[in-house]
Amino acid sequence: MKTLRLSALLALVALPLTAQQIAISKENKTIAISTSDDASALADIAIVTVGFNSYGKDQDGTYADATKTSNAIISALTSAGVPKEAIQSTSQSLGPLNTYNDQDKARYADGIRFAFAESWSVTIPAAQAANVLHIAIVNGANNSGGIQWQLEHEDALQAEAAKKALEHARQIASSMAAGLGTKLGALVYASNETPPPSGIFTSNLGMGSGAGIGGGVFKTNLLPLAITPERITKSATVYAVFSIE
Repeated sequence: MKTLRLSALLALVALPLTAQQIAISKENKTIAISTSDDASALADIAIVTVGFNSYGKDQDGTYADATKTSNAIISALTSAGVPKEAIQSTSQSLGPLNTYNDQDKARYADGIRFAFAESWSVTIPAAQAANVLHIAIVNGANNSGGIQWQLEHEDALQAEAAKKALEHARQIASSMAAGLGTKLGALVYASNETPPPSGIFTSNLGMGSGAGIGGGVFKTNLLPLAITPERITKSATVYAVFSIE
């Protein structure tokens, strides 16, 4: 949304924090503009959700099998080049089977009594998301796929949006000045209203291929999914006051 506002005979001294407080003086003339713009870029950071579920007939056996799967997944990721500090545990649970849903009722009928679940978040460059997910899945991560997309330099994108908004304001002010039969002068005041954070962009499993973290001996000849990063957009609203001749 773009709004235009013309303020004549505004003082250049003691400029306040808000447009409504700018003092009026007959010595100077200004044009005040409020406008918005945005900037966008592809995410360069991916936080990949990796996890698995497993079941067993008794607690000890269920836990023993789960530890094998858990260590196999982490070993495969680190062997493929994912730094250990990039892998963060998010949940682990071991308990009696929940027989309130049809799938678990069927398992219970087959003698299954316990369920185990574990998950991690893996933070890597966006280009490596598909390959990391692939490595985890073929090594037992049967409950994986959510990806959170982020920008490493989010402030830079916000600054770009503010710069575009200010340039837009200058163009509008210049046209207004021409309409008044005068010329636009220097910028004498500007403020930037940054919108609240829009949150993290999330996607689920896609179809794909991934490059980046490489290697890894896969248990199958399946190809990675074709996953592409989200485009992240930042907006800025600028209030600018320009002098006119």
